[in-house]
Amino acid sequence: MRDPRKEDFGKLEDGTAVDRWTVENGGVLLRVLSYGGIVQALEVPDRRGERANIALGFGDLGSYVADSPYFGALVGRYGNRVADGRFTLDGTEYALPVNDGPNSLHGGERGFDKRVWRVEPFRRGDACGLALTRTSESGEEGYPGELALRVDYTLTARGEFRVDYEAATDAPTVVNLTNHTYFNLAGEGSGDVYGHLLEIAASRYTPVGGTLIPTGKLAGVEGGPFDFRLAKPIGEDLRVPDQQLLYGLGYDHNFVLDKGVTPEPEHAVAVSDPLSGRTMRIATTEPGVQFYSGNQLDGSLAGTSGAVYRQGDGFALETQHFPDSPNQPDFPSTVLRPGETYRSTTVHAFGTH
Repeated sequence: MRDPRKEDFGKLEDGTAVDRWTVENGGVLLRVLSYGGIVQALEVPDRRGERANIALGFGDLGSYVADSPYFGALVGRYGNRVADGRFTLDGTEYALPVNDGPNSLHGGERGFDKRVWRVEPFRRGDACGLALTRTSESGEEGYPGELALRVDYTLTARGEFRVDYEAATDAPTVVNLTNHTYFNLAGEGSGDVYGHLLEIAASRYTPVGGTLIPTGKLAGVEGGPFDFRLAKPIGEDLRVPDQQLLYGLGYDHNFVLDKGVTPEPEHAVAVSDPLSGRTMRIATTEPGVQFYSGNQLDGSLAGTSGAVYRQGDGFALETQHFPDSPNQPDFPSTVLRPGETYRSTTVHAFGTH
């Protein structure tokens, strides 16, 4: 374990300095930006013990500011989509910025991914990490209530990457925080992930309409392209003639985890790359996970290694409450009230086979 270290990563147009922090423990190296809480790099060993960066991203601040599809970002105040940029809470309707067709996505035009966070390093026994804090003002991106936030990024002695979210509000609001790292276990810039084996412990998912808003129904996965209960290649059913895959240009759907909401992280997802031997297991307290197969990567972005990212060159697994929950009374609630504390934890455990 090495003490977290900080370096300059550039400045925003208004002169605000952005830092890059590096954390190492358990054979894993993590690089995090104060801008957006972005996971810029996550270096993990393969079966030969050789480390490679498995997180897609950029080598410079300007690219993140100009044209990032949420690479590595800390997402909020509401991760995923809110239909028509509107929701009603306690009889009051709130309007949010519309930035994804007719909908509001990942907190709006300037969500948490585009804010500079305060970062403090910490050591706790044989673990070390970074505490990211900020206050989201009432009315920021249309959301009610001042929200005090803390997110801990921790590397354990076993090389686990743990994310703990905590928030409190002074007025009723909605909260759904997640991280939007794009993974490629073979290494960033190495090509597509269609041969990765994916298992999701979910018997149901939330079907969507044409703008990727859930219909409100929970559909079974059995016998269809959304059945990842047994591990299968990501690309195996990606091009079957299924209307849901057409809507998403691939997978961009919330899976309803069989475990539901849990007080402690429980197993949700397992991924492995046969070529490098790297494996990743995800445990979470959340009831859902958004699986996104990198459908919008179109060859217009060059990543950290200089390689151009094309469709399917990375995947995201965003642990979360369900999309559009503020407008879906049958979904698990995302309402946070004064006196309550929002808590969520997700743990990524890495290994080899």
